[in-house]
Parts: sequence; C-alpha cells; structure tokens
Amino acid sequence: MKALVQRVSQASVSIQGEVTGSIRKGLTVLVGVAAGDTEKDAKFLADKTVNLRIFEDREGKFNLSALDVKGELLIISQFTLLADASKGRRPSFINAAPPDIAEPLIEKYIAEIKNSGLRVAAGRFRTHMLVEIYNDGPVTIMLDSRVKDNC
Repeated sequence: MKALVQRVSQASVSIQGEVTGSIRKGLTVLVGVAAGDTEKDAKFLADKTVNLRIFEDREGKFNLSALDVKGELLIISQFTLLADASKGRRPSFINAAPPDIAEPLIEKYIAEIKNSGLRVAAGRFRTHMLVEIYNDGPVTIMLDSRVKDNC
C-alpha cells in the first residue's frame, strides 16, 4: 500500500457538489492498494501515518505526530498512486489491486486509524471526488508499506 500524506490546515472532499467530509488541522492521506497487499500492510501503514512526526514543536522541528497534536485525517482512496508511467504516454494501472481486494483494505486502514482515537473523514471508494487541500508547509510525504526499512 502507498499513502501520500499531506499536512494540512484544512481539507474537504465533495461528491456531486456536496461536501461529504471535511477536516481542520491534520493530514490528508491519499491511499492506494497494490496487488498482493494484505491487512498487514493496512495496519503497518495506519500506524506509520498516525505516528509520522511532521508537525512542528515549539522550536520549529518536526517532532510531533497527528496523535500528539490531535490532528484530524481526511482519507481518500486513490488507485492512481500505483500508476506506472515508465513506458509510453498512458499510465498502466496493472500494479493496483482490483476493487474487490482494494476496498476492504482501504476500509481496514480507515478502521485502524479510527482506533487511534483521531477524528477521521473519508471519501467514497470508486467515486469521482473533488478534494480541496490546504497543504500546510507544504509538507508531503510518500509512505510505502513494501519499503519498511525506509519508513
């Protein structure tokens, strides 16, 4: 699984003109599920997300996590994170898990983050969404459950 984590001052998701989720200070997380991912990947990535120290302490250093600052999370499924654009001009999505595999893993990821006690809003799987993100910093970090040594 991959998660593109963005520190935000606020964010929202709309479907067909209706705001279906919004947060204040926290993280917007775009999540993609790769073929072969399991619940273990979802749990690892959720733990990594809520504990990632990308909020500044009093000295301006990245020492605080979403848990530390009681941040809110907006989670959006995004299979395009698994795109392979290395050949030609049209990206291939062969590395993305099929929807019947991906959706339960996205839901597991969301459930694990909710278990942390943080407030969570989410988009809707397989739906065209408009996401409004006020990236704070900007701070954007890519997490990949398959590259655990680097996470």
